[in-house]
Amino acid sequence: MPDYTSIINLIIAFLLGGAIGWVREREGKIAGLRTHILVALGAALFMVISAEMMGKSGIADPGRIAAGVATGIGFIGAGCIVQGGGGVRGITTAASIWVTAAVGMAAGSGSYATALTATIITLITLQLLRELERKIIKTKGHEE
Repeated sequence: MPDYTSIINLIIAFLLGGAIGWVREREGKIAGLRTHILVALGAALFMVISAEMMGKSGIADPGRIAAGVATGIGFIGAGCIVQGGGGVRGITTAASIWVTAAVGMAAGSGSYATALTATIITLITLQLLRELERKIIKTKGHEE
């Protein structure tokens, strides 16, 4: 993979991770702008390195590296989940970190349309569906 392609992949991961992180930051979540950017960037970098290793040696397995990234991201996500006060909090933040890593992997592998589509779907889920949830909860409260 030429250097300029790697740079573009990393910049796209930065931008898309930043878009997801911006939404989480605005909502005051524990993992916000910087965390999501770093997750996307790191995942993209692992994919870029994997592609470069594959080109140089032919023995690297991008699938194994992707699986390792997905597993490792689970540890970061687990750190966002807190149990207390009769409930569990942070699951959506953990899920957004997990999806952001996948977006970064897609960008890192050059699958720009896939990365952008996943980012848009994630933003719709985090923003529009949150508003829908609030309306549903508000409606349920009035029915009882």
